[in-house]
Amino acid sequence: MGVRARMQELSPEVRKAGFDEVERGLAIHQAIAEASRCLFCHDAPCVAGCPAGVDVPGFIRRLKTRNFVGAARLIREANVFAGVCARVCPAEELCEKRCSSTNLSEPIAIAALQRFVADEEMKRGIKLPGPGAPTGKKVAVIGSGPAGLACAHELARLGHAVTVYEAEERPGGLLVHGIPRYRLPLAVAEAEVGAVLQSSAVEVKTGVRLGRDVSAADIRRSHDAVFLSPGLGYQSSLGVPGEDLPGVLQAGEFLRKVATGDDVRLAGKVVVIGGGNVAMDAACSALRCGASEVVVLYRRSRDEMPAWNREYEFAAAEGVKFEFLTTPVRFVEDGGRLTGVECVGTRLGEPDSSGRRRPEMIPGSEHIIEVPTAIVATGQAPWPGLVELFGGLAAGKGDTIEVCRETQMTPVEGVFAGGDAANGGATVVQAVAEGKRAAKAIDAYLRRVCK
Repeated sequence: MGVRARMQELSPEVRKAGFDEVERGLAIHQAIAEASRCLFCHDAPCVAGCPAGVDVPGFIRRLKTRNFVGAARLIREANVFAGVCARVCPAEELCEKRCSSTNLSEPIAIAALQRFVADEEMKRGIKLPGPGAPTGKKVAVIGSGPAGLACAHELARLGHAVTVYEAEERPGGLLVHGIPRYRLPLAVAEAEVGAVLQSSAVEVKTGVRLGRDVSAADIRRSHDAVFLSPGLGYQSSLGVPGEDLPGVLQAGEFLRKVATGDDVRLAGKVVVIGGGNVAMDAACSALRCGASEVVVLYRRSRDEMPAWNREYEFAAAEGVKFEFLTTPVRFVEDGGRLTGVECVGTRLGEPDSSGRRRPEMIPGSEHIIEVPTAIVATGQAPWPGLVELFGGLAAGKGDTIEVCRETQMTPVEGVFAGGDAANGGATVVQAVAEGKRAAKAIDAYLRRVCK
């Protein structure tokens, strides 16, 4: 079948010196050769592995015949964020994991091929279908991340008037304000966000936060349906002394500043507390911001670590160190500023509600790690008070918004929700899929109820 094509990458030594994109993309000859490896399966399992339902064999067939723009447009029929998802989604756990070629050689490099055609289209200008014939119905979308914009685009195609309310000054959600630029260049995120907004003729109101600048009652009164997709907040608490010290940073705010171009400077040794993908992003970003050494503290073992394996390996290749079975109990200060983190060793006991073995502190294992900066990346949570803003909303697991998974509808009639605020934090492509599913359900609701 031939050897799987692989994108060139900046070496760890070069890449951690700045925020340039690490993966460089496939050359044309590589993309054509890789497309030729596809078996073009009937009822292809890779399609079932994609939450957005991208026609993988279809776009690869077009790529193989050098119809790059046609290939990109086929992808965007299912996923308007083709270039984004090609870069940030764990394809090895989704479409590529189910690839039939795996039984013969290696799975087709689906994400790399999707990136290639999306980038080729971006050179010429992204073209998405415009709005449909007006229905006279109005829908409010709260949040302009991938779920919100995917929903808004689909609703506009169906002829509904959509207004997106965004708390930040720029639309895009975590695509613009959270994902490090070495993984997702700002130009790519802004190009795809801009294409969705321009083609759909969606009205966007930035700098408007629900509950602060506009009430839920006003939103309900002026719209026929609502889609809630505000994402997650990053404010997390360890519940240990010293969390409010200067030098103790929240990962979300740190990553936001880095992603939006603030000149963030760090020095000396930095500890990152947490074991998820956000912790890996924070650790690698800290290196790029000047840290001489970065150590990730995680209270369980490597096997329980929720970060994707590729994110862990990426960080390890850059020299990030890991101390497993370690948990902080106090932030140490001198002169009102952080000087260290007191930690204790842990051992794993019986499984907790997450199914992972519960960490238990080991008496006498206390020790202090001297650092001027600590970054807390122990989890995300829905924005405080979100459920209470709409009377009748129910809180699901982890205080997420409870929805019907088939329709994304909440217990409140006419109010739907999706993305991280409803699923607790998943992939970008999952958010896109939920936005599309909600749009279909909202359209059916409007045609059935709001006649």
